[in-house]
Amino acid sequence: MITYILRRLLLIIPTFLGITVMVFVITRFVPGGPIERMIAQAQQMQSMDGKSGVRLASKDQNQPLSEQQIEELKKYYGFDKPVLTSYFLWMGKVLQGDLGVSTRYYDPVWSMIKERIPISLYFGIITMILVYGICIPLGILKAVKHKSSFDNATSVVVFAGYAIPGWVVGVLLLILFSSHWDIFPLGGFVSENFEDLNLFGKITDIIWHTVLPLAAYLVGSFTVMTFLMKNTLLDNLSADYIRTAIAKGLSFKKAVFKHALRNSLIPIATSFGNNISIILMGSFLIEKVFNINGMGLLGYEAIIERDYPVVLGILVISSLLLLIGNIFSDICVAIVDPRVKFE
Repeated sequence: MITYILRRLLLIIPTFLGITVMVFVITRFVPGGPIERMIAQAQQMQSMDGKSGVRLASKDQNQPLSEQQIEELKKYYGFDKPVLTSYFLWMGKVLQGDLGVSTRYYDPVWSMIKERIPISLYFGIITMILVYGICIPLGILKAVKHKSSFDNATSVVVFAGYAIPGWVVGVLLLILFSSHWDIFPLGGFVSENFEDLNLFGKITDIIWHTVLPLAAYLVGSFTVMTFLMKNTLLDNLSADYIRTAIAKGLSFKKAVFKHALRNSLIPIATSFGNNISIILMGSFLIEKVFNINGMGLLGYEAIIERDYPVVLGILVISSLLLLIGNIFSDICVAIVDPRVKFE
């Protein structure tokens, strides 16, 4: 198994290079980059000067920056070199821990990401614990009580939650519990007077701000996990080996928890590692609704603003987490399924 893990770790290198090369090349050819934004800002300033009474030549209006200024901007942002040369220069800085500087806010990319990671991890870990802690027992209970009133009622509730997007649930929760009844805050992760509170007050304040966003995160996550657990357990309960075990005198309860359950956890174990990157990235729409400065919102704003260093910095972290998560998924499968041997 150690040899297998080492091989998979070595495979991370070409896969990571392939992902980053593809996205890096795309950022070089997609219109609307930092240079185009500079030109657009200069045109806006020029039009404002024109409105204030300053007469400008039509040629200057069309192109407010000279060729020399544009070349200097290309050199500053690294667009003056061939794509592959720029990529290897960027990758060299990444290997040294330098993710570059934001072209929008002019702050180090790693500093911007580092500020958002704790918030995204906070919501992501809590969401993952609640999803696995509730969906697995609920799926088992639904499989055992298949076609009962409990199964039908919970299916209606779970499917209703799945049909409504999480950010829509967030808006409804804000309207009801924040605007109408004034129970929870309208947004943010902490209150304005957070630094003035004692330890108990800070914990209470964070929990107070967590309830509504967490509910929005959980709404769409329950359905897939619950029905995956239920359907795989039903398939195993109808298998020949379970019927044979019950026919030989094994109780139904032992057949479920000692035989069928372990095999039913294999699909869930397969997707466990992939959730690591999802934990960190979160949902930019929910973060936008609740005004939470997490990784999802940072990535969304970076794409909209064509802030390529931030986009590439987030890509580096998320792709590494995804590749490492795939290895964790294989390890989880090996733990759950004794038939799997890594040789």
